[in-house]
Amino acid sequence: MKISDICSSNIVAADGAASLQRAAALMREHHVGMLLVTATGPAGTQAIGIVTDRDLVVDAMARGADAARTTLAEVADGDALAAIGVGASLDQAIAAMREHGVRRLVVAADGGGVYGILSMDDVLDALAHEMSELAHAARAGIERETRERPPLAPPAPLASVRMPGYSSAAYGAPSLS
Repeated sequence: MKISDICSSNIVAADGAASLQRAAALMREHHVGMLLVTATGPAGTQAIGIVTDRDLVVDAMARGADAARTTLAEVADGDALAAIGVGASLDQAIAAMREHGVRRLVVAADGGGVYGILSMDDVLDALAHEMSELAHAARAGIERETRERPPLAPPAPLASVRMPGYSSAAYGAPSLS
């Protein structure tokens, strides 16, 4: 599975000069928990970091930052801007998240631009889908085997099999001792 298949391309970006208050308003307006922070220079607009709703609350607000005066660039940690190529595998993305200690990766397009954002939620959704498909494959195998090889005789009743020492009145089971 390629990262390009599961990452989000709906990215909300904000200039690093924007205030934290503006950032919170953008997150609310677009129903997102993360902004790509950008800066414009001689080489054009570049990604300089990301800021999450958690960064705003757990870092900036907890330190007493003035939401109207503190800028995104002051909160965005450019050193923590972890990226991965658009053609990377899910395993490579997980390794990069672990290596950088982040929950999101910027997905870089082949030309160097931003292709999308891969979040830990995206990874978990993809893994859950894969596990579900694997469970369906196993179930289909059992169903095929049952159709092709019906039982030769019905199973013996288990009423006479005892479980020594088992007693669970809490679950409504009678004492079998």
